[in-house]
Amino acid sequence: MVMPDHPSSNVPVIAASEEDIANAQTLASRWHLPFAESASAGLVLWLEQHTLSLRQLDEPKLGGVVVDFASDTLTYRKEHGGGKKEAIAKACGVKGDKLPRIIDGTAGLGRDAFVLAALGCKVDMIERSPVVGALLENGLLRAKSAAEVAHWLPQRMQLYPGRSMDLLAQWPGEQPDVIYLDPMFPHRKKSAAVKKEMRLFQQLLGPDEDADAMLAPALKLAKHRVVVKRPDSAPYLADQKPSMAIESKKHRFDVYLTS
Repeated sequence: MVMPDHPSSNVPVIAASEEDIANAQTLASRWHLPFAESASAGLVLWLEQHTLSLRQLDEPKLGGVVVDFASDTLTYRKEHGGGKKEAIAKACGVKGDKLPRIIDGTAGLGRDAFVLAALGCKVDMIERSPVVGALLENGLLRAKSAAEVAHWLPQRMQLYPGRSMDLLAQWPGEQPDVIYLDPMFPHRKKSAAVKKEMRLFQQLLGPDEDADAMLAPALKLAKHRVVVKRPDSAPYLADQKPSMAIESKKHRFDVYLTS
């Protein structure tokens, strides 16, 4: 269920070469996005030899945002990130042989989902932006032929396009043990330290104004717990105090037990 009325739905798909045009047109149609032969400014989805990237044409030095589950960064995170001792793993109840089935209701670029899947969890990802969904889908497709992850990732990560509130209320898949939420939070600081992905995402998506509405259907669906990732200074989601919180360097994970 793609959301064609999402604010990011006007971002065009552009092919890098004539060889990419057919695939770019197919991708644009599937995600209800416009196809453009060219553009000189603004945000675009750039398809080049089966790799999709989000680019800001006005800022070429910024580079493109790509979902690459076989990247050096994620490979290092998988091998040296702390494993089941990581705050996100503890918050989601990953311990010993206990590998909960998880819904990531705010998938974004899929990095938190990747961390949990790398530990052995099956993660169903929900993403409402067609632009971000297209990037995620492209990353999952390329992962199938990436030697580093092809033997495990496709079986553990699945994408569901649509709004979390709608899908959680009528979930079409297996009931999850855990629902994980990391809604976009408005960042007031403007500095070079803000990662390019976050800068582009803020421009593309803005904060999740309806984030509070995700909590109730999540609490109703999750077998064991709902986990909400928040900046240290952020208020509780929906002003609802969690059962407990697990803190990391810059964030806290609010845990709402449902059983």
